[in-house]
Amino acid sequence: MQSFKKYLAECIGTFVLVFFACGTAVVTKCDAANPGGSGYFLTALAFGLVIVAMAYSIGNISGCHINPAVSIAMLITGKLSLKDFAGYVVSQFAGAILGAAALMAFLGKDSGLGANGLWNDNILGSLVIEVILTFVFVLAILGVTSKVENGAVAGLVIGLSLTLVHVLGIAFTGTSVNPARSFGPALFVGGAPLANVWVFIVAPLAGGALAALCYKFLSENKK
Repeated sequence: MQSFKKYLAECIGTFVLVFFACGTAVVTKCDAANPGGSGYFLTALAFGLVIVAMAYSIGNISGCHINPAVSIAMLITGKLSLKDFAGYVVSQFAGAILGAAALMAFLGKDSGLGANGLWNDNILGSLVIEVILTFVFVLAILGVTSKVENGAVAGLVIGLSLTLVHVLGIAFTGTSVNPARSFGPALFVGGAPLANVWVFIVAPLAGGALAALCYKFLSENKK
């Protein structure tokens, strides 16, 4: 039952992320093709604020990963079992799909649902920028959650870190750093977003894994 509650929390958290943050991108008409303006920063802020809200509501239940890239980092650093990793990832994808479905019901498929897109149709460039963005985001998470005494501010730090990577990343790919967040909208939009969604699954997972390996190396034998 406890595992089910954790998985349900992850599903709910990812639903909220997609519905509110991707929804903000749609209603403010913010995407990589139209960088700048208030919508750009409102979208970046929305992603960060969702993490803050969820961290302080479901964080004590599941840890508030709501992102497979975070979960793979926790698996590599020994903070998550293989069984829970599988359960978390399935729950996160389910939540993202539900969030995108709810968005489509309100805004329609043609709104784009905040789906990610390649940077200048450049697959390699998009992979690299997403790996970098995810690496920075996940490294911040590993650092701030490494000490129990940081618990009171961890949600705020993580939320601001996600805002930071969006401020730069939106102009490139719309910023994924989260395979589930990308898959949900792409599934319903179809076309190029769905054909290219593998980029936004592979790159964040690679970035999260690299961040975990880097953090393990940097913190090894730390006094």
